[in-house]
Amino acid sequence: EMRRFKQQLTDEKVKEILSTSKRGVLSLIGDGGYPYGIPINFIYDEDDGKIYFHSAAQGHKIDSIKKCGKACFTTWDAGYKEDGDWAWYINSVVAMGTAELVEDRELAYKKAYKFGLKYFPTKEENEAELKKSFDRVQLIALNIEHITGKLVHEK
Repeated sequence: EMRRFKQQLTDEKVKEILSTSKRGVLSLIGDGGYPYGIPINFIYDEDDGKIYFHSAAQGHKIDSIKKCGKACFTTWDAGYKEDGDWAWYINSVVAMGTAELVEDRELAYKKAYKFGLKYFPTKEENEAELKKSFDRVQLIALNIEHITGKLVHEK
């Protein structure tokens, strides 16, 4: 449970932040047990309750997931200031769970398509990019085991 429970966000607010935020930090256990955190874009798919990332098929991120799937993902909104206050209010979300490579190519394509709808300006650009590069894309799913959201006043 959250220690500062009065700052805890509702489930609806957590889903809103996951749906609208563009980037976050995916943290994995890297080489030698060192933390490995990478800024990354993502989608939250409310249909299955998972967070998805895309990646190249090889690299440190993929190697880390293969060695140990434990992961943490953090994202936040743009924040706001109240009149007369210099400090920002920021809503953040922290999700912990297990990261896994999406091996089912049909499922990966469906999730990559949803991914593109969030980031590309048009459906046509999304489809063109998928056609051009999907064969080189590795989708990663974060199976959420624990998630919290918090409003912080940075004062």
